Amino acid sequence: MHILAFLIRRAIQAVIVMFVISLIGFSIQDNLGDPLRELVGQSVSEAEREALRDELGLNDSFLVQYGRFLGNAVQGDLGTSYFFKRPALDVIMDKFPATFELVLGSVVIFLSLSIPGGIYCAINREKWLAKTIMTASIVGISIPVFLTAILLVWLFGVELGWLPAFGRGDTVELPWGWDTGLLTLDGLSHLILPSIALSSIMLPLFIRLIRAEMMEAMGTDYVRFARAKGLSTPRVRYVHAFRNTLLPVVTVGGLMIGTLIAYTILTETVFQWPGMGFLFLEAVNRVDTPLIIAYIIVVGLIFVVVNTIVDFIYTLINPMVKLPGAKS
Repeated sequence: MHILAFLIRRAIQAVIVMFVISLIGFSIQDNLGDPLRELVGQSVSEAEREALRDELGLNDSFLVQYGRFLGNAVQGDLGTSYFFKRPALDVIMDKFPATFELVLGSVVIFLSLSIPGGIYCAINREKWLAKTIMTASIVGISIPVFLTAILLVWLFGVELGWLPAFGRGDTVELPWGWDTGLLTLDGLSHLILPSIALSSIMLPLFIRLIRAEMMEAMGTDYVRFARAKGLSTPRVRYVHAFRNTLLPVVTVGGLMIGTLIAYTILTETVFQWPGMGFLFLEAVNRVDTPLIIAYIIVVGLIFVVVNTIVDFIYTLINPMVKLPGAKS
């Protein structure tokens, strides 16, 4: 029953969070410019412009527009894109597979490198390789993602010509309508550079985090007790010590996955990756407010879902961690 109570409370929290996000997103639309600038040409008269504004409801008060938006949003309608002339949510969902694959590729890269790298640096902190990794992590944290992306494009795309530097490559349509580049060699080759660039945001942070948590765990009483019982060194390190480093790692990782989606705006722009981030920038340039608001709401919903999943993962890693609302 406590799981049901947790889900109900999270659903209520999600509604409140999404309401606040939609209110903020809707409040900034007047500061983005006039959407009619992109919809009509210079030759259109002022009277025709006003008629179009009335047709789109742009002359209504903020409360009227927001109330109309909420009423439609409850039914799954986040508005119609001014540029694409299609439901904004459909346009975003068309771009979501590309962004998802980019985030997935970056997560695979930074997890496969940060976990062994952090553990190695914690166990062998006096060795030259560990010191080199820690120095490189400091440099990595200091370099912005767009600069990393530009350097990768210049080195591997322009100078060496080993990998494609823009676009998504060939894709395959799955039975449920999802276009994926993960099933083609061309799609995978296009994914490598942007995934490396995006993973550079979290890789240095996770190496340092895992190292710090692993060093702290190695000095705790339960690890000393495990050694005193005669357990093998690998079991003590990788089962008892490492398992207890995962709680803070999962916490930060869950939050940072949402951050990765936000940083895809920069990465997708450099690599011309046709995902949600690149679409968002185009929507801002075109003052396509329904598309902008829909993007903000979708990203906010992803944050809420990821945080909920993180809470469930807590209980799988450490049974002593109870779901909020569970009785002791």
